[in-house]
Amino acid sequence: MTVTDIGIFSILRTRMQWHQDRQKVLAENVANADTPNFRPRDLVEPKFDGFGPMAPGVSLTRTNAAHQAGAESTSTFAHTVNGFQIRPAGNAVSLEDEMMKVANNQMDFQAATALYTKGLGLLKLAVGRK
Repeated sequence: MTVTDIGIFSILRTRMQWHQDRQKVLAENVANADTPNFRPRDLVEPKFDGFGPMAPGVSLTRTNAAHQAGAESTSTFAHTVNGFQIRPAGNAVSLEDEMMKVANNQMDFQAATALYTKGLGLLKLAVGRK
């Protein structure tokens, strides 16, 4: 069995690749901030169905009547999509928004790489290597 056969490492590799590709797209948006009629682009986040806390068939169980019941995972926040602010030249890039996306993308990439590194370290520890 190789590391590539382990699901979490495959997911983390896919996630890191997505962040690299997204960084390229966001950099193009920033580079074209003054290009007339340019519209910013972004990548759709990959879906990992069947993994994580929203996995189908996974729920909390009360093992004792004295335990509190688990809360449902419904969100009370509204999802809004901000429209583009188009300048007279026809450009819709907001440098502030793009730089916030770049910073968030960088933090998420660093988190994924840290998880990958820690996971490899745990596997090495389990095998007896340092």
